[in-house]
Amino acid sequence: MSDSDGKKTLGLRGAPARPGNVKQSFSHGRTKNVVVETKRKRVVVPKPVGAKTGTGSNASLGDPKKRPAGITDSEMERRLKAVQAARARETEEAEARASEEKARAEDRERRRAEAEAKEAEERQREENLKAKAEEDARRKQEAEAAAVAAAAPAPAVQPASAKMPNTKGGAPAPVARKKEGDREETNKRNKGNDDRRSGKLTVNQALTGGEGGRQRSMAQMKRKQERQRQKAMGGTVEREKVVRNVNLPPAIVVSELANRMAERVGAVVKALMTNGMMVTQNETIDADTAELIIEEFGHKVVRVSDADVEDVIKEEVDDPKDLVTRPPVITIMGHVDHGKTSLLDAIRKAKVQSGEAGGITQHIGAYQVKTDNDQVLTFLDTPGHAAFTSMRSRGAQVTDIVVLVVAADDAVMPQTIEAINHAKAAKVPMIVAINKIDKYEANPDKVRTDLLQHEVIVEKMSGEVQDVEVSAATGQGLDELLEAISLQAELLELKANPNRAAVGAVIEAQLDVGRGPVATVLVQNGTLRQGDIFVVGEQYGKVRALINDQGERVKEAGPSVPVEVLGLNGTPGAGDVLNVTDTEAQAREIAEYREKAAKDKRAAAGAATTLEQLMATAKADADVSELPLLIKADVQGSAEAILQAMEKIGNDEVRVRVLHSGVGAITDTDVGLAEASNAPIIGFNVRANASARATANQKGVEIRYYSVIYDMVDDVKAAASGLLSNEIREHFIGYASIKEVFKVTGVGKVAGCLVTEGKASRAAGVRLLRDDVVIHEGTLKTLKRFKDEVAEVPSGQECGMAFENYEDIRAGDVIEIFTREEVVRTLD
Repeated sequence: MSDSDGKKTLGLRGAPARPGNVKQSFSHGRTKNVVVETKRKRVVVPKPVGAKTGTGSNASLGDPKKRPAGITDSEMERRLKAVQAARARETEEAEARASEEKARAEDRERRRAEAEAKEAEERQREENLKAKAEEDARRKQEAEAAAVAAAAPAPAVQPASAKMPNTKGGAPAPVARKKEGDREETNKRNKGNDDRRSGKLTVNQALTGGEGGRQRSMAQMKRKQERQRQKAMGGTVEREKVVRNVNLPPAIVVSELANRMAERVGAVVKALMTNGMMVTQNETIDADTAELIIEEFGHKVVRVSDADVEDVIKEEVDDPKDLVTRPPVITIMGHVDHGKTSLLDAIRKAKVQSGEAGGITQHIGAYQVKTDNDQVLTFLDTPGHAAFTSMRSRGAQVTDIVVLVVAADDAVMPQTIEAINHAKAAKVPMIVAINKIDKYEANPDKVRTDLLQHEVIVEKMSGEVQDVEVSAATGQGLDELLEAISLQAELLELKANPNRAAVGAVIEAQLDVGRGPVATVLVQNGTLRQGDIFVVGEQYGKVRALINDQGERVKEAGPSVPVEVLGLNGTPGAGDVLNVTDTEAQAREIAEYREKAAKDKRAAAGAATTLEQLMATAKADADVSELPLLIKADVQGSAEAILQAMEKIGNDEVRVRVLHSGVGAITDTDVGLAEASNAPIIGFNVRANASARATANQKGVEIRYYSVIYDMVDDVKAAASGLLSNEIREHFIGYASIKEVFKVTGVGKVAGCLVTEGKASRAAGVRLLRDDVVIHEGTLKTLKRFKDEVAEVPSGQECGMAFENYEDIRAGDVIEIFTREEVVRTLD
C-alpha cells in the first residue's frame, strides 16, 4: 500500500489564514458574498510508545499492534503531520500575540512619555511667562523710577526750559512728543489687556474659553486691576491653589461635587460640558466622570462607598476620668392588670393610670423620680398587653434594672414569662415586686414558687434576685422597693460622660398636629442640647425644643434623662438610635442612605426570585380572601403593635392586609386610598379632620375609632370571620337496601327498597353505593309507600324510590340517606 493510498493529506482545510468571505453563485448569474467563521478543531492523537514527538520517520509510527484498529501507516503519518502543523500554527499565533502585546506596551509607554513631555513643556511655558511678566514689571518699575529721577532736578538746572517757545511749524517740544507717545503705548497696552468681551458670544467661545468666554463683571475687572497694582508694587500676585481630598461616592450631584472641591458650580458645569456632558447642577453623575473632573481641577480623589457615610458616627471610647455617675434606668414590666402603672403612680405620687384608656398602659411612659435621699431614678412603664411585645422588648434593651411586677393574687401569667425572657435576653438584673399584698387572696409564696419554674430564684428561696412585697393601693413596701433599686444601682456602678455628643434611644414617637413629629428620647450618653443637629434612623433634624417629663422646656438633657425632642423632618421608628452629627449635610446624607437601604431591603423581601415562585404566590393568593384595612395611630409604638396584632389574625382562607399604617390624624389622602381599595379606616386614639369626615361621608368610607387595642382586635376578627365560607356538615339519617328494580311507565326505573337503618326522607340527599363505592349522589324524585307519596319511611318498612336524572340502579345496591347543614365559622 502506497503512502498516499489515493487519499488527500489529512489536515485542516484551507490555508492557515482562510479568508472570511465566501462567494456563492446562484442561477441566472447571481452571486452573493457571505461572511463565514472558521472554527478549528483540535485533533488529539495518542503518542506512539517509545517514539519522540515531532519526528516524521517510520519509528514515530509506533507499534502497529498498539495502533487503533483500521488505521494504516499512511493515515497515521498524515495525522501526525496535521498535529505538527497545528502545533506550529499555535506557536506562530502565540508569537504574534506576544509581539502585539509588546507593541501595545511600547505604544502605551510612548503615549505616557508624550503626555509627561507635554506637561513638562506646559509647566516650562508657564514659568517662562511668569518670568517674563516679572521682568516686564521690573523694567517698567525701573523706567518709572528713572523718569522720576530725571524729572526731579530739571527746574533747578534749567529754570527757563519750562517757558521754551515753540518752533515756527507749531511742532511740539521733544519732551511732549515722548510723553504723548508713552501715553498712546500705554493705552494700546491697556486695551490689549482688557479681557472684557466685545461682540456676540458663540457656543464655541463659551465652551473653549476663547475670546474671553463669559463677559467679565465690573467687580472682576476691579479685582484684576488690584492684582496688577500689587504686581507692579512687587506684592503677591496669585494665591497658591489648595489641593483637597474629595470623598467620592458611587454617584454624586454636580452641585455637591463643586461644594466638596470648593469650586464654583458654573466652572464645574463648564468642565463637564467641555467633556461632552450637557448636565445641570442638580443632575447626578457617576464616579468615573466625577473623578476626571476632580483631577482636572487639581484635587485628589478618595473613593468611598455609600455605607461609608455612617463612618462619621464613631464609637468614642470615653476616658475614665471624664465619667460621672448617672441615674439608673428602671423598666417596670409584668402581666396586664398586675398593677405596674399603679405602682409607678404610688412612687411618683401622681395619677397616670387613670388617664390610660381602659385602665391599661398602651404607650411607653418615661418619668424621673427623686427619692427622699435625693437620688434620681428614671422609670420606664411598659404595656403589659400581649399586643405590645415589641414595646416591652425595646424597654428591656435600654434599661439598667428590671422591676418585675407580679400580682400576689394572680401569680405568674403569660406576659410575666415574656417579661422574664426579655430581661434575660437584655442581661439586666431583676427585682421582683410582689404587688397587691393587701388583698385577702394574696399568696406571695405561690408567686415565689412559680418563679422557680422560670429560673428566677428570689432571696427568700436562697437565690440572688431581690423580692419586695408591695401594695400600690396602701403604699406598703414602697420604701423597701426604692432601697432595693438604689442598692442594685450602686452595685452596677453606672457612669457616663456628659461632655460629649449625645447618643440616645427613641422610646416612642408620634405626629403632633401643632408640634409636628415628636420623639420621646432617652439620652444614654453625652448631653443633648437645643440646636444640636442629629440623625435618628431614617430621619434627621435640628433640636428646636426639649421638653422633660413634667412638660417643662429645658435647654439640655444629660445621661439617663428622658425628653421629648422637637425638630425632626419625619416620624422615626420606636427603638431607633439618635446620634448627634457635626453638620446638617452629614445628617441628611446618613438619613438618605438608610432610607434607600431600607427601601431596597423591603423591595428585595417582597419580590419573588423566580417566575415559578411568582406564579405560585399568585395562585395561593387567589384562594385567600383578604380584609383590607387602613390604620392610623397616635404614636409609632401603637401602630407597630397593631400591625403585629393584625398579622396574627387569619388562617389559610382569610387574612388581614394592612394597606397603609401611619401616625397622626386621618386625612383626605387616607380616605381616598380607602375608597380606591374598598377598605375601612381604623383610628387608634386619633380622629379624622373635618375635611376627611366630609369626604368619607360623601364617598361612603367607614371610619372606626378605638382607644383600647383588644377591642379593635376583637372587631377585626369578627369582620374577618364574615369572609369565611360556611362549613357544610352532613348528618346520616338512614340506609336502605334495594331488593328489586321495577320499570314504571312515565316514571322510569323505581327501586323497591327496605329501610334497614334510621329512616328515609323525601327532602334528604341520597348516595347510591355499589360494593361500598359511591356511584351517584343526588336527590330523590319520588318516595312511595305502596301507591302513596310519603315524606318519610321509618326503619324496617319497604318503600319505592326513584332518583332524579339517574336510572342505573341494580338489586343489591345500598342507598345512603343524609342531610346537610351549614355552620357559620369564626376565627380563633
